[in-house]
Amino acid sequence: MSEKSKEKAIVIRQEEIADGIYSMWIKTEGIAQNAKAGQFVSVFSRDGSRLLPRPISICELDKKDGALRLVYRVAGKGTEEISSLTAGRHIEIMGPLGNGFPKKSKSAFLIGGGIGIPPMLELAKNLDCEKQIILGYRDELFLTEEFEKLGKVYIATEDGSTGTKGTVLDAIKVNELKADIIYACGPTPMLKALKEYAREEKMECWISMEERMACGIGACLACVCKSKHKDSHTNVHNKRICKEGPVFLAEEVEL
Repeated sequence: MSEKSKEKAIVIRQEEIADGIYSMWIKTEGIAQNAKAGQFVSVFSRDGSRLLPRPISICELDKKDGALRLVYRVAGKGTEEISSLTAGRHIEIMGPLGNGFPKKSKSAFLIGGGIGIPPMLELAKNLDCEKQIILGYRDELFLTEEFEKLGKVYIATEDGSTGTKGTVLDAIKVNELKADIIYACGPTPMLKALKEYAREEKMECWISMEERMACGIGACLACVCKSKHKDSHTNVHNKRICKEGPVFLAEEVEL
């Protein structure tokens, strides 16, 4: 796991790329150089009444220029504040946090659902293997052009407006896709279905769990999930998503 730090970053640019979905590039002192695909940062509010930071997954990294991209959905006052930041403004962040995805050379499905799509982009850039990218949306698309530069993209939408009507698993089955390993990030029902599919198909499956994280460093135990093995920190069958995760081998956790 990379060494984490807390620093004041500078907003390079920010734009709304879909309804309520924002993309923000920020310049960091060292976090971008130390981060990897699947990790996240905690973003702190300027408002003293909001004590807890907002954990946001890293979408892209520009290690040469020391910059990282966050793509997030406005879901409350904290993220609404973040979305108002313009170029040149300072933002306090801590990271990189979490463990990130393991990079393997097996043929892979890269699967993202909803706001679980952004963290798969940096992974797609870094994996040196045959990869098929399956993205699940409710309706409005985002980041598809970036993914199309990195591999074959299959889209599933709930309303059938683009690609396969239904879920990412429907898209896999309709298109008769095959791979050796699954990397996925998205809502729990999607991850649960993919875990079962991977078990049936005898596939290795790595999932990034979307849970509400508070401290981001494993101290508060607000984001624990049930696990197959005992946690060395608590000596019970729990894993702290922000510390031991957010990426887990699917068979190691209960969904």
